Amino acid sequence: MLLHIPDILLPNELEVVRRVLDQSAFVDGKLTAGKAAERVKHNTELDREQPQRDTLAQIVVTALYRSETFRTAALPLKLGTPIFARYTPGMAYGWHVDDPVMGQGPHYRTDVSFTLFLSEPEEYDGGELTIRTSFGERKVKLKAGDAVIYPSGTLHQVAEVTRGVRLVSIGWIQSMVRDPSQREILFELAGARNKLLADNAGAPETDAVDHAYINLVRMWSEV
Repeated sequence: MLLHIPDILLPNELEVVRRVLDQSAFVDGKLTAGKAAERVKHNTELDREQPQRDTLAQIVVTALYRSETFRTAALPLKLGTPIFARYTPGMAYGWHVDDPVMGQGPHYRTDVSFTLFLSEPEEYDGGELTIRTSFGERKVKLKAGDAVIYPSGTLHQVAEVTRGVRLVSIGWIQSMVRDPSQREILFELAGARNKLLADNAGAPETDAVDHAYINLVRMWSEV
């Protein structure tokens, strides 16, 4: 499931993140790439030794968990520390699949990837996130503060930036539900469940959908 989630960051949060990043040191992005990805990865990332990194990461994580759409779609169990990446003219990230297991301390499986856009689309040319799906390639370039999530096993790339600066935060989630098709079913069912609970609480069909959702999560969860 490829899902656009608007307005993850509030305007004041976006302003803080942008201001801090503008004053921060970035290093070669290959330092965090796997063996295959480092051949095609050409960007810079916020230095992990920067003391402001943890504060920025907490802003992003808090904003993600605040979104009901994110929680319902990703069903997060573990979320790794987000990375802040910068692309300037000539930089790109070729076709790759994210590593299956990440983490410098406790490891976690990567089921869902996210990209949170921090630059407005008009601030740079190129830089589209292109994701290969069963329906063809989808190009994603969202307004600042919006995010996209997609299965981590999906082949994807970042097109070359030809003008301006592309700033994003990226990260990976281990979901309670490993299988992407099961997560999609649960996401669709959750939407119907929430509407029924809001409009027709207590009705037999509402209770049936509610119980079905709860028991499917119980059946498919790995915790």
